[in-house]
Amino acid sequence: MQAFRIWDVNQKTFYMRNNQLVAGYLQESNTKLQEKIDVVPIEPDALFLGLHGRKLCLACVKSGDEIRFQLEAVNITDLSKNKEENKRFTFIRSNSGPTTSFESAACPGWFLCTAPEADRPVSLTNKPKESFMVTKFYLEEDQ
Repeated sequence: MQAFRIWDVNQKTFYMRNNQLVAGYLQESNTKLQEKIDVVPIEPDALFLGLHGRKLCLACVKSGDEIRFQLEAVNITDLSKNKEENKRFTFIRSNSGPTTSFESAACPGWFLCTAPEADRPVSLTNKPKESFMVTKFYLEEDQ
C-alpha cells in the first residue's frame, strides 16, 4: 500500500467537510486538511482507493438506476480482489501523460470526478469527455 497526494487538473485537492469528500483550493494555513489517498494495487491497472489514516474507502454504488460515489467505513487492507462484494471499491487506473483517471470496475463507464467549482463533493460521471466535470488527476507519492 502506498499513500499519494491527489489533485485534479484544476489544482483542487481532496479534503473532508461534514463527513463528505470534497475538492477545493486549500490555502497554506489549511494544507494540513488535505486528504492523502491510499492505493492498493490488485491487478496491473486495478486498485482499491482509501483515505490515508482513516478506515474509509472510495466506492461506486448502484442502487436501482442510480449510480453514486460514496465513502464506506472499511479498512482498505481488509479488502480482497477475489470477492465480488468488493468490486464496488475497485477502480481501473488509466494514465494519459502525467494525468490519471479512475473508472469504476463495478459500474463501467463511470469515472471519479470533481466539479469545476471549488468545495464541491467528489462524485462520479458517465460523461468524462464533457468539459464541465473534471476526471483527470495528478498523483504524487507521499514522502
